Order: sequence, then C-alpha cells, then structure tokens
Amino acid sequence: MAKRSMIEREKRRVAAHKRHNEKRKKLKATIIDMNLNDEERMEAVKKLQTLPRDSSRCRQRNRCRLCGRSRAYNRLTGLCRIHMRGAVMNGFVPGMHKASW
Repeated sequence: MAKRSMIEREKRRVAAHKRHNEKRKKLKATIIDMNLNDEERMEAVKKLQTLPRDSSRCRQRNRCRLCGRSRAYNRLTGLCRIHMRGAVMNGFVPGMHKASW
C-alpha cells in the first residue's frame, strides 16, 4: 500500500494538469511557431516557466487502482503485479490465465 501522502500528491498533480493544460498547449504552440519573432517566443517561454511544475503531464505517475503502488504497473488493467495476479487467478481478467507463476 502506498503512503496516503503520495496518493494525494498524485491527485493534486492530475488536478493541476487539468487546470493548466490548455494554457500550456497554447504557449508550447507559440514557442514552436517559427513565423513569430524571437521576443514573442521568449515571452511565451517565460510564461510557460511561471506555470506550476506539477501541471506538466510527465510529472504524473501511473498507480494501481487498488493499493496505489507505482511500481510494476500494468496499463491494460490499471493494477500492479500483485493485484494483477490475484485478478487473473480469480478469472476477472478475460483472456488471461495463469501460466507458471
């Protein structure tokens, strides 16, 4: 089980990403646009740097839905390896079966 503080931190990061996503996309498009002059692009870089770091998508970490574990995460089911094994053994994951664990 992950620490409660880590799970809450991830929730705050997701909320910050949702809040600042559109502004971040517009600023990045401005930075990439070669038709603009250098001053406008540098101004966009400065505005992008003023946004919170946790609003970036790459700061988020995938976590198990049941326990919050961040390591050994399976994207298909959204579970860690520990809960994935239990789900497969009980037949909750269609198309998967125990090989030789």
